[in-house]
Amino acid sequence: MPAPQAAGGRGHLLAFAALSASYFAHIGFFNPYLPLWLKELGLPIFVISLLASVQSVTRVFAPYAWGALSDHTGERVKLLRFSAAVALVSSFGLWWNGGPWWLGLVLLVMFTHTSSMMSLTEAAMAHLVAGDWGRYGRIRLCGSAGFLVTVFFAGEWFDRFGMRHFPAWAAGSLAIVLIATMRLPDAREPVTAHSHEKLPVGPVLRIPAVRWFFASLFFHVMSHFAVYGFLSLYLDSLGYGKGTIGLLWALSVVAEIAWFFLQGRLLGLLAMPRWLLLCGIATVLRMGTTAGLGQWIWALVFAQLLHALSFAAHHTTCIAMVTRHFPGRLRGRGQALFTVIGYGFGGVLGVLAGGAIAQRSGYVVMFGVATALAVVGTLCAWRAQKLDKAV
Repeated sequence: MPAPQAAGGRGHLLAFAALSASYFAHIGFFNPYLPLWLKELGLPIFVISLLASVQSVTRVFAPYAWGALSDHTGERVKLLRFSAAVALVSSFGLWWNGGPWWLGLVLLVMFTHTSSMMSLTEAAMAHLVAGDWGRYGRIRLCGSAGFLVTVFFAGEWFDRFGMRHFPAWAAGSLAIVLIATMRLPDAREPVTAHSHEKLPVGPVLRIPAVRWFFASLFFHVMSHFAVYGFLSLYLDSLGYGKGTIGLLWALSVVAEIAWFFLQGRLLGLLAMPRWLLLCGIATVLRMGTTAGLGQWIWALVFAQLLHALSFAAHHTTCIAMVTRHFPGRLRGRGQALFTVIGYGFGGVLGVLAGGAIAQRSGYVVMFGVATALAVVGTLCAWRAQKLDKAV
C-alpha cells in the first residue's frame, strides 16, 4: 500500500508536534488543577471524584466510537477538528456554577470530544512514523513540553491569584488546540485501506498474549489514577503549596521528556513485552514510595522521576504493541481499545474507588491500594511476556 500524503514530510511532523504540544498543554493545567478548583467550589471529596471520573466514563465509549468512524471514513483530521471545536464551545459552560449536575453535564460533553482526540491522534501518528519510535518520541516530547509549561505556570498563577481563573484557562488552552488541528495536513487515508469489508477485532482479542496485555494495561492505568485524580489533593493535605505541587508535577514531565528524547536509543535494548514488565515494577515502586514517604520531599521527587518508566516508557510500549497486534484497518479500533480498557474502564474504577477510599480511610491508604493494583498489573505483564515468547 502506498504511503499516504500525511506520512512523510517534515512539515507534517511539525504539525503533529504542535497538536501534541497544545493538547497536552491543555491536559497539563486541566487534570492536575481540576480537583483543586472543584474543592474551592466547596464540593466534598467523593463528589470531586465523581466529577473527575467523567473523563474516564467518556473513555469507555467515545474513543472506540470515534476510532471505528475514523477507520471507516479515513477522515481522522476532520474528526480531530470537529472534536476540538465542540470541546471549546462546551468549555464555556464552566463559567457558570450551576452545581454538580451542571458541571457533570459540561464535563461530559467536553470530555466526550477531548477523549477522542488522543486515540485519533495516536492512530494518525502511528501511521505517520511507520514504526520509527524515535520520531514518535520526538513528537510526544513536544506534548510533554506543553504539559510542563502549563503545569508549572498554572501552579504559580493559581497560587498567586486563586482558582477563579480556571474556566478562562480551559477556554484559552482549547482554543489553541483548535488552531493546531487547523494546521494539520488535510489528508484522507487511501480508500484501499478502507474497503467495504470490515475486519473484526474478535480474533485478535482471542490471542492469549493480547488478553494478558490488556489486563496488565487495565490494572496499571487503574493504579495510576491515584496520581492523576488525587496527587494534588494529597499533597495539599500534607501542607504543600500550589507552586510546589506544580513543580512536582513538572518534575515528572521533565522525566517524561527525557525518556521521549532518548527512547529511540533505549527501546531496542529490550523486547516490548519486557519493557511492559519493567514499567510495571517501576509503578509498584512509585506508588509505594508516594504512599509511605509522602511527607519527605526527596521521596516525592524520586517517585515523580519514576514517571519516565511508569508512564512514558509504558505509553510508547503499549502504542507499539497495539500497532503490532492491530495493523492496517484495525489500527483505529486497536488504539481506541487501548484508551477504553486503560483510561476508560481502568480510569472510572480508579477514580471512583480512589475517592471512596480517600474519603473513608485517607490518601495514604488509597495510595497503598494503588500499589497493590500495580503489583497485579505487573504480574499480568509477566504472564503476557511468557505467552509472547511462546508464540
